[in-house]
Amino acid sequence: MREALFYTREGYKIKCNLCPHECVISEGKAGLCGQRKHVNGKLMADGYARISSIAMDPIEKKPLYHFYPGSFILSVGGLWCNLRCSFCQNWHIAHREQSTTVVDPEKLVEMAIEHDSIGIAFTYNEPVIWYEYVLDTAQLCKQKDLKVVLVTNGFIQVEPLKDLLPYVDAFNIDVKAFNEQFYRKICGGNLSAVKRVVEQAAGKAHVEITTLIIGGLNDDKEEIRELARWLSGIDRNIPLHLSRYYPNYRMQLPPTPVTTLYELRDVAREYLNFGYIGNVIGADNNTYCPECGQKIVDRGYVIRVMGLKDKRCINCGTAIPIAM
Repeated sequence: MREALFYTREGYKIKCNLCPHECVISEGKAGLCGQRKHVNGKLMADGYARISSIAMDPIEKKPLYHFYPGSFILSVGGLWCNLRCSFCQNWHIAHREQSTTVVDPEKLVEMAIEHDSIGIAFTYNEPVIWYEYVLDTAQLCKQKDLKVVLVTNGFIQVEPLKDLLPYVDAFNIDVKAFNEQFYRKICGGNLSAVKRVVEQAAGKAHVEITTLIIGGLNDDKEEIRELARWLSGIDRNIPLHLSRYYPNYRMQLPPTPVTTLYELRDVAREYLNFGYIGNVIGADNNTYCPECGQKIVDRGYVIRVMGLKDKRCINCGTAIPIAM
């Protein structure tokens, strides 16, 4: 453990200021995230450097489609989460205690270099609650010219985010739905906080958005239209990944129909230049120029950037924002 950042004392209790829950924690107890604990009058980062999962992943698995396509990144996860999504895809580490291995930031950076990774991705569970470990490691990554990626639910306060932003190269942010009721009832969070994070991160780092589409809960066309319209007001080049839900954790609704995903992608493309479908075998997730249709990135068995020169379409010259 090490002392956590962003907390204040309230009498005999401690208030955590990392995420919008603002947990007030009694001595010996942990916040809702299970990661930050009140110990002898201090807030401690109980899971600091405790890794539950580690792998070399394709960057597309994050998913990031416009950030170093075809590359691999060392991906790590810890334990617990600060949301309670009943459909959690990684519930076994987000909501259950598991065995972990301690890997300090210096060792993790060494591992990334040894494996020719472009950097380190904090993923699998929620990296926001791993804040101190992420920040320490990210600062070391910058010294070694390694990229830092966060795959996150975006449920973090603005001040901690501002301190972290200079060290993060790319985010994939889950926007679980575009209605507050879904966030309150299904996830135990709130949409407005996540929207602030997307707005703060865009322009300062590479940002892509993922929404897991669940039939009857967040698959309304008008809701996706509003999501896409809002994103386009930030930057219509932000890629939106609409992913297929399968029954998991505490939610046993049937899988989302594939036709629904295609219909919603068409809706999103009314406002956004790039929309992709996740968790569907055979979906065309190549990247095409939004102006002329030239194939820019071919995502077949081998991922190839084939239609780009000087960050512009080789056919019509349209600027295509793909980091390489």
